[in-house]
Amino acid sequence: MTSPSVRVDRLAWRDGALTHGSRVIPEETPIAITYNRVTHAVMMATPDDLQDFAVGFSLSENIVPTAGAIEDYAVVEAEGGIELRLWIGPQYMAALEKRRRRLAGATGCGMCGLESLAEALRPVPGAPSGPTVSSDAILAAVASLGPAQALNQATRAVHAAGCWREGSGLAAVREDVGRHNALDKLYGALARRGEDASDGIVVLTSRISIELVQKAARMRAAVVAAVSAPTALAVRAAAAAGLTLVGVARSDGFEVFTGGERIAKIR
Repeated sequence: MTSPSVRVDRLAWRDGALTHGSRVIPEETPIAITYNRVTHAVMMATPDDLQDFAVGFSLSENIVPTAGAIEDYAVVEAEGGIELRLWIGPQYMAALEKRRRRLAGATGCGMCGLESLAEALRPVPGAPSGPTVSSDAILAAVASLGPAQALNQATRAVHAAGCWREGSGLAAVREDVGRHNALDKLYGALARRGEDASDGIVVLTSRISIELVQKAARMRAAVVAAVSAPTALAVRAAAAAGLTLVGVARSDGFEVFTGGERIAKIR
């Protein structure tokens, strides 16, 4: 299988001098996701933890209700990329086919029309009551992510998503060149173990967009913390769902945008 990183030659200009050397960089591979041998999406992703990606994508996109609804899957390396083949029941495939027809647009426009806008702005599930967390817990969760990012330590070029729990630390971490892919992989990793994010803090290395709020909510997350700021739409969606949204989380503090009642002892 394709390696998630490669070493390449490069020239470096620093301190007024040019030096020859090499750098490890992340691989970016076309990943075709198919259901019952019908292609649904092609994503650019890091070719690692692909079974987690297949399950997490299927759940976050509401194609199946549970990981157990995926009857089988296979990771197949093909010329020019990788195919994630998933098999689902006829009722889920019929719903997917209907959705595919509704979202079809003119060539080159991506998702078009009012139905597509509704899909992009689909309602966010309500957050569970979730834990009450301290400011120390949020800082510890954010601090734990960097040392656990093996691929980013080698490449300095990938995002990560993790689930941190009080008393036990990081339950899982997944990395990818795409921030959405990293969160899907985390979702899949937890779902394959029969777990969700309701009792922990979902930690992200990126800004918080509406898609990440939607995915985190489907993971039953109650608290999301990220190193960057959220978009305005993400804040509105998190507020509507009752999700605690923490941004600009660094070693010296963080900013709370929604759901501050879950955070105790804010200093």
